Amino acid sequence: MSNLQFLTQDQIDQFHRDGYLLIPNFLSHDGIQEMMARSKQLLDDFTLEGHPMTKFTTGDSTEDKHVGDDYFLNSGDKIRYFLEEDAVGPDGKLNRPKVLAVNKIGHALHELDPTFRRVSLQNERLKALAKDLQFHKDPAVLQSMLIFKQPEIGGKVGEHNDSTFLYTDPPTALGFWFALEDCTPTNGALSFLPGSHKTNPLKSRFVRLPQGGTGFEPLPDAATEETPTTSESNKEDDKYIQPPCPAGTLVLIHGSVLHKSEKNTSTKTRYAYTFHMIESEPYAQYDDKNWLQPTKEMPFSKLFAVHA
Repeated sequence: MSNLQFLTQDQIDQFHRDGYLLIPNFLSHDGIQEMMARSKQLLDDFTLEGHPMTKFTTGDSTEDKHVGDDYFLNSGDKIRYFLEEDAVGPDGKLNRPKVLAVNKIGHALHELDPTFRRVSLQNERLKALAKDLQFHKDPAVLQSMLIFKQPEIGGKVGEHNDSTFLYTDPPTALGFWFALEDCTPTNGALSFLPGSHKTNPLKSRFVRLPQGGTGFEPLPDAATEETPTTSESNKEDDKYIQPPCPAGTLVLIHGSVLHKSEKNTSTKTRYAYTFHMIESEPYAQYDDKNWLQPTKEMPFSKLFAVHA
C-alpha cells in the first residue's frame, strides 16, 4: 500500500527519468493573485536612492562575467533588487520605468516576506511533496527569487544546472519554480534537456574569489572535454524540451539537469517565483566557497522544522 500523500509514483518516476517535473495548478487562483500583488508591491517599493545599479547577468559560458559586487554577495539574508542589463543606459541611468527595469528580487524572500514564507516554508502541501519525492532526508531552504523577465528586454539565461551555483558534496540542489504568469515560447519559458542530470556530471562550481567577486572553479574530478562544435551544439539544442507552463504550475528542477530560457521578446512580462533546497549536514556538506552563505542571524531554515 502506497504511503504517498501528494505525488503519484508515475510523477516520481518521471522526475527521476527526466530531471524535471511540472505539476499544473499547484498554486490556486487566489494564491497566484496574492503572489502577483505582493510582487508588484515590492516593485513599487523599490527605490533607486542608494542603489548601486547592480545588473544581473548569467552569461552563456564559464568565461562570461557574472555579478559579484558586495550588493549581490551580501544579499543571501536580505531582499535586494537586481536590474536587467538592457534597462540601464550608457549614462548609468534607467531607460524605462523602474517596475519594468528589475530583473529579479532576492535572495531571502522565503525568510523575510510573509507572503513568500507561507509558500516556501509554511506550505503543508509542499512539505508532503518533499516527503514523497525523498530527494532529501533533511532539506534546507535557500536562495529565493522573484524573476520578472521584463517585456522585450528580459535577459536570456543560458544552459546551466543549479548545483554548480549551490554546490554540496555530494550534489543535492533541487529547484522549486512557480509560474505566476503563463510562460510561453516568446516570453522566456523554461526549456530542459531531459535526462541530462544522468549524462552531464558537474564540471565546476560558482565560488567567491579570494581577490573579490565571483567566478568558476573546476571540480577536482571533473573530466576535461573538448568544446563542442557549432553543429554539435545545434544538435543538442534540438533535444531541448519546452513544456507548456501555465500560471500556477510548479516546476521541480533536479540540480544537475541542464536547462535554460530565452530572451523575452514579447510585450508581456513573465513573473516567476523560485527557491531551492539542499541536503543538510551530515548527509551533505555545503561548500564554504559558495557565493551564498548562511549567517549567524539567518541560518538556512530546515523545511520540516518550520511550522505554520
